[in-house]
Amino acid sequence: MSSSLTVRPARVEDVTQMARVIVRCWQETYRGLMSDAVLDDPGLPAARERFWTAALTDERYRENRAAVAERDGELVGVAMSGPPLDAGATWARQLYVLYVYAADHGTGAGPALLEAVVDAQEPVALWVADPNPRAQAFYRKHGFVADGMARVEDGVREIRMLRGMRHSR
Repeated sequence: MSSSLTVRPARVEDVTQMARVIVRCWQETYRGLMSDAVLDDPGLPAARERFWTAALTDERYRENRAAVAERDGELVGVAMSGPPLDAGATWARQLYVLYVYAADHGTGAGPALLEAVVDAQEPVALWVADPNPRAQAFYRKHGFVADGMARVEDGVREIRMLRGMRHSR
């Protein structure tokens, strides 16, 4: 792609495009893993808009970091991290969201978004769909290691990956 990519903090006026990115990325990534009824629900974009509006405006989420990747005025990716959600967490931060349109894979958007929401030196954890070999390879390339923990969230099996901490298997 010849146009330049910009990564910046997410703003409330981005929520419609952020919702669009999430819905399209879910459809691109999770078709066959998630129910078509969920992925094709006409109410999904509005639900994602409500989610992002709360994430960017509600005082409860003030410690979250949200960023967007933009090309030619259109968002192509989103990311968000915040305090750990797992009970007994020994890491400082959790990556909640990192999605980039499939057409923008390999453009640097993913690494730039990761860097925007997670400090390189801070211990961090994430949950990633399994199977999702492309995402898992991306995270391994950026120093994450599966720690053996797994769960099912919204009908999708996920594995936990950690970076920046010692752990035993």
